[in-house]
Amino acid sequence: MVYKFTMLSDEVDNFVRVIKIDSEAKFFELHNAILDSVNYEKNEMTSFFICSDNWEKGQEVTLVEMESSSEYDNLTMEDTTLEELLSEENQKLLYVFDMMSDRVFFMELTEIIPLKNLKKAVCESAEGDAPQQIMEDDGIVIAPPKAVIDEEFYGDQDFEMDELDEEGFGEMNFDDSSLFAEDPKF
Repeated sequence: MVYKFTMLSDEVDNFVRVIKIDSEAKFFELHNAILDSVNYEKNEMTSFFICSDNWEKGQEVTLVEMESSSEYDNLTMEDTTLEELLSEENQKLLYVFDMMSDRVFFMELTEIIPLKNLKKAVCESAEGDAPQQIMEDDGIVIAPPKAVIDEEFYGDQDFEMDELDEEGFGEMNFDDSSLFAEDPKF
């Protein structure tokens, strides 16, 4: 059988890739076909997640074996065939291509073509530019604006800074018993 996947990005509106691959192929072959279709380097950590119809993550298939405390088995791309986890049209997957920023491609198994085989994955259709592979830190640090504490900050232009103690609060007279009068609401 041949699986036909449609892949979209939530970062680029007109981005679409359609990839055909044999159902007996390993997830690693699909991984390579995806990277080839978007011209990404193959040196980054990636994962597939089998998803529910609402895109909730389920079983993960990782590039390398990782220790996991999840309820799912630890599956790797090199050891897992597509047909082991995918058997119905419209099944959804997430392909995480930027692990640090949790950026993904949304994939759907849009067609299962019986009685056909493919020796190698094929990108059948490619529209739009792929998003940047890795979000780069451009070194710009945005600091929150500093408050200007002057006489107008407190709303009283006749305010004297000397009236405040070291922490910026005026001195309170705790001998005034009216401060601690019982409130009839309580």
